[in-house]
Amino acid sequence: MTDAVQIIAGQQMLVCAAEGPPIASDRDATDVIGDCLGQGARWAAVPAVRFADGFFVLSTRMAGEIIQKFVNYHIRLAVVGDLGDHLAASKPLRDFVYESNRGAHVWFVADLAELEGRLAARDLGPPVGP
Repeated sequence: MTDAVQIIAGQQMLVCAAEGPPIASDRDATDVIGDCLGQGARWAAVPAVRFADGFFVLSTRMAGEIIQKFVNYHIRLAVVGDLGDHLAASKPLRDFVYESNRGAHVWFVADLAELEGRLAARDLGPPVGP
C-alpha cells in the first residue's frame, strides 16, 4: 500500500502506509505535511509504527517537535494503531493521549474506523472533497 488521499467522514485525509519511511524528527514530519499540502489534504493519518520509539517517550521532546510542525502548517494529525505497550509503560504518555484526544488537532486512534467515527461525531468545519 502507498500513501493515498481518501475522504473520511467528509474530511480530505492523507492515509499513510505502514511501510513508509520512519518519522523521527520534525524534518520527517515536513515530508508528510508536504504530501498533504500538495494533495489538498487537511489531515494526515499516520500509522503508529511509522513513528520512532522516541516519539512515545515524552522526555525526548520528539512528539512535541513533530506535532508542533503539523500544527504550524494547519494539518491535523491522527496517529493510528495500537499503543498499548507504550501507554502501559508511561503515565505521562497516557495523560498526553487523553488530553490530545479531547482536542481537535491531534488524535490517537486504534484504526481508521475509530477515526471515521470520531470525525462523524465532531464538527470540524465544512466537508472537503469532490
